[in-house]
Amino acid sequence: MNIILIGMRGSGKSTIGSMLAQRLGKDFRELDAEVEELEGMTIREMVEKHGWDYFRDRETEIARDAGKSDNAVVSTGGGVIIRMENIEALKQNGICIYLRTPLHVLLQRIGGEASKLPRLTNETSIAEEMSKVMEGRAPRYEAAAEEIVDTEFQSVEQVVEEVLHRLQKRHIE
Repeated sequence: MNIILIGMRGSGKSTIGSMLAQRLGKDFRELDAEVEELEGMTIREMVEKHGWDYFRDRETEIARDAGKSDNAVVSTGGGVIIRMENIEALKQNGICIYLRTPLHVLLQRIGGEASKLPRLTNETSIAEEMSKVMEGRAPRYEAAAEEIVDTEFQSVEQVVEEVLHRLQKRHIE
């Protein structure tokens, strides 16, 4: 059984996923990193060179592959839920956990990294962009998730413990 982490940029999917994988003795898969490795370029370079559809197609290939794996913690890209086929593939052998994080916390976390990330909209500021994207994605994250963990007032360690507790209640380890 895989543990699939979904949520916005900055929600902690990679950090929490890595710690969860260690604690559970599972492999850790970071889908965005796998797409970058497959293509030999960053997501930003990929989007600038080929466009978002090209990236989303590669993301879907990687999501299908991850759905066939077992015993992994999978950190998805924030937009994985744009295509329901990605979630369906990932949930073949996994449970989706949404790391719900409010906008102001996301903005604090991505801070200086924002300039390295590809733009998601034509909004003039990162705050406007993230707000617009979050508005569209939040219902999809909630619909896809078997569990929702709020991260705002918890340390990384506390979020990991909360996820472990939720998995234990479901008899998943």
